[in-house]
Amino acid sequence: MLPQEIIRRKRDGEALSPVEIASFIEGLSNETISEGQVAAFAMAVFFRGMTPDEIVALTLAMRDSGEVLSWSDVGKPIADKHSTGGVGDNVSLMLAPIAAACGLAVPMISGRGLGHTGGTLDKLQSIPGYDVMPDNAIFRRAVDRAGCAIIGQTGDLAPADKRLYAIRDVTATVESIPLITASILSKKLAAGLESLVLDVKVGNGAFMAKAEDAEALARSLVRVANGAGVRTTALLTDMNEPLADCAGNAIEVQNAVDFLKGLKGGTRLEAVTLALGAEMLINAGVEKEHSVAHARCVDAIASGRAAEIFGQMVHELGGPADFMDKAEHYLPRAKVEVAVEAVEDGYLSSCDTRTLGLAVVTLGGGRQRPSDSIDHGVGLSGFKPLGTRISKGEPIAFVQANDEAAAQEAAKTVLASYGISRDKPVVTPAIGLRIDAE
Repeated sequence: MLPQEIIRRKRDGEALSPVEIASFIEGLSNETISEGQVAAFAMAVFFRGMTPDEIVALTLAMRDSGEVLSWSDVGKPIADKHSTGGVGDNVSLMLAPIAAACGLAVPMISGRGLGHTGGTLDKLQSIPGYDVMPDNAIFRRAVDRAGCAIIGQTGDLAPADKRLYAIRDVTATVESIPLITASILSKKLAAGLESLVLDVKVGNGAFMAKAEDAEALARSLVRVANGAGVRTTALLTDMNEPLADCAGNAIEVQNAVDFLKGLKGGTRLEAVTLALGAEMLINAGVEKEHSVAHARCVDAIASGRAAEIFGQMVHELGGPADFMDKAEHYLPRAKVEVAVEAVEDGYLSSCDTRTLGLAVVTLGGGRQRPSDSIDHGVGLSGFKPLGTRISKGEPIAFVQANDEAAAQEAAKTVLASYGISRDKPVVTPAIGLRIDAE
């Protein structure tokens, strides 16, 4: 099929057939279609949109552009979770071992930091020896022995997505719900999943700042994933403040270790993690009642089983065997710590979450260019949640940096990111809508 005819039909608002979409993605993958034609296709989709059936066809064609993993020999439900990204969002680090402790197999394909958001792979590379790009045999062995493995996307999984995303990134077509949906789900489906839960962030620290945009994306993802045969639900969760009480790489890994040891109870982070864990068990078909599924996730932490599994996963992927016992010894630490002190009495009433994420990037905890290396030890810690009563001179947070000047500059940024009011504010709940298949 001529690619220009496919582009013309989409430009004119017509629905493309699965055969046409598969033909275009095949040409995208083998590079018989030019970059200009791909850009024109992306722009046509951006303006004209796609029907649910078209998005399913696009997702499956991109999934099938490379290797599709099979876990038929594992003997457990194959499940995963995906987050659209936020600040202090280290949920994957705890959720994978919690789900594994409850009897699921979790082959989690994760990504690096994007913009102001932290990346799970960058966090895990704070651990000495941890291999985020193992060969297939090691990946499978880790899932088999530990029950979960968190690694990066190999070149064999959904390669069409890599080329399409690179072109979208430079042609102002990133913010297209059909293209976002296909990009996320093609990689997840290529990992051989049977069920999935989606954590769609909304707020000033999310890529979808408006609730209606986040809901539209969540509904598209849920509709298409279920249409592709993967049982999927989504939760809309708040990103108007950092989820964990810290942001950075090693800092968030230490936070995850503390969480799995039961030291982060009663937090927004715990609420979101346990809610997503319950969704995973329901979607995988191992539980029917959310209250029972939630209780099982709680027990996975309380019993120490989830912590044990996390340590085993780290070791299977090249990290220290005693990491859970000596995490503070292994994780890099910054040289300088500066307290960010409140300048008045009152309640923490607002937070510019995106700016906090960018402060971590500026410290060296993220990339400003693709070639940049990561300073895993830097970041922000000790965040107090919105609604907290605070006194003048009391720390709102702490900056972890490797030189005094950078620390002081970041402290100014953090201070400017918080609003303090006389009256106690109404705080947005951590968990909003739950979206199921329609």
